[in-house]
Amino acid sequence: MKLVEKITLPNNLFVQVWDKSRTIASDTTKVELHIVIDIAIKEEYFSDPDNFRKVVTVFGPEITYEYTKERTFTDSTDKERVFNELLEDFRKNSIPYISRIDFPARFAISKLRDIQKYPHRYRDILGETGIPEN
Repeated sequence: MKLVEKITLPNNLFVQVWDKSRTIASDTTKVELHIVIDIAIKEEYFSDPDNFRKVVTVFGPEITYEYTKERTFTDSTDKERVFNELLEDFRKNSIPYISRIDFPARFAISKLRDIQKYPHRYRDILGETGIPEN
């Protein structure tokens, strides 16, 4: 796994672009683009302080957005070209969305919705009531 690039977005997030490609056979490569963005959870993203505490209790003070795109059984001589295509597709299709000023808040709220929709997944962390104890 190799860090290829770091991109600073207008909303002050940092995109890490990783190349996780690996050789499958002597002439074949699995080309894999992996994107990582760490997002600090802020209380201002939530209308209810209990919801903020819930998300931080479950996920910690930072949540991670990850995106992976891969092409299997690529001719090894085409590895670089295919990786660059995957990266350009990400730049064209995803960067405008994740660059939005409200993206960090929306992503944090999506984690809250996951807790609310699937409370059984988080019962060990939050207890039966689903509310973190102070």
